Amino acid sequence: MMRCRHCGGGGFIPFLDLGRTPPSNSYLRAEDLSGSEKRYPLVIRTCTACWLTQTEDFADREEFFSGDYAYFSSFSRTWLDHARAYVADMRDRFGLGPDSLVAEIAANDGYLLQYVKELDIPCYGVEPTYGTAQAARAKGIDIVEAFFGRDLATRLANEDRQADLIAANNVLAHVPDINDFVSGFALLLKPAGVATFEFPHVLEMVRGNQFDTAYHEHYSYLSLLAVERIFRKNGLTVFDVATTPHHGGSLRVYACRADQSAHAVAPEVAAMLETERRAGLDGEAFYAGFQASAEAARDAFRQFLADARAEGLKVAAYGAAAKGNTLLNFAGATARDIAFVVDRNPAKQGRFMPGSQIPIVGEDRLISEQPDRVVILPWNIETEIRTQLSCIRDWGGQFVTAIPSLAIRS
Repeated sequence: MMRCRHCGGGGFIPFLDLGRTPPSNSYLRAEDLSGSEKRYPLVIRTCTACWLTQTEDFADREEFFSGDYAYFSSFSRTWLDHARAYVADMRDRFGLGPDSLVAEIAANDGYLLQYVKELDIPCYGVEPTYGTAQAARAKGIDIVEAFFGRDLATRLANEDRQADLIAANNVLAHVPDINDFVSGFALLLKPAGVATFEFPHVLEMVRGNQFDTAYHEHYSYLSLLAVERIFRKNGLTVFDVATTPHHGGSLRVYACRADQSAHAVAPEVAAMLETERRAGLDGEAFYAGFQASAEAARDAFRQFLADARAEGLKVAAYGAAAKGNTLLNFAGATARDIAFVVDRNPAKQGRFMPGSQIPIVGEDRLISEQPDRVVILPWNIETEIRTQLSCIRDWGGQFVTAIPSLAIRS
């Protein structure tokens, strides 16, 4: 029987069922194409006791975050700009300097800590995936290659590595044991230290029909209602919250140790909780219609692909993103529908999209083949991609997005 990964409750309501899909970041090599891919049910439910929306688990985290994990944060200029601005804001707000220590949990390829180093603020990262950890080390960043939780936090604290600031961007949703993960921050923070967490807001996920942000690595789909309770139970106090436009609409939550009183709680916390309650996030109705919205977008995308085939149009895609794999597999798309997916990340080029088995290529292929339609899979950086690929208008090509609903634009 499924139990809530936070409160242990057994009462759930359906949120989203995307069928059996392969892990979204398990990109295939040519020799893998003749074998059978591992597929797991992608089923998401909401706990009616604490309102944490979460996947039903069918595999261990090591299956999803393996040594050849291919998501590298630094390939998005938009995200790098966000990271640089975050570092400057945190320095100014909390007075960080040469005598401070900054840690990042899920440091990936050093996309954020490189800007901390530029300011001569001591720092280190925690990153469990080998390829991204090596990329961060190549930038001169100290990386602890491990999964984060209470045990690692205790060891780091005993090594005098407690931090004034801990950043945790787009990782809170990625942890199967959310209580163990959060409680580690209470151990690793200095008495007056601050931890910030950024994660896609489930409110915006539903409002924007962002069903493609569901994949196995995302164990949780988070609201402040759920997060505030989880933090309170695990030694942290939420003292501020802000919104960001990234990943379709995210929250940045500021937290400190609950056993200290170094940071007063800002009125924005109560205001966001009230916003969520007014939207119905503490009731069943909010979660009930998401499946139908996802299926409507899927069906419209399927129809677009069918119409393009009938008209003899060449369709390509841009961005071998995990969210793109969710969309393609839910729609049942294959290389018959989409000739190739372009991605700037060399770690993905030469591989194939999981499930759909569409080849991943470099940007030169886009220029040489001049497709009629380019589906932007990471719609959250659509503006960046449309600017980057303005050349497709030279041959009359058009951009396509499927989320929140089908749109075709020049």
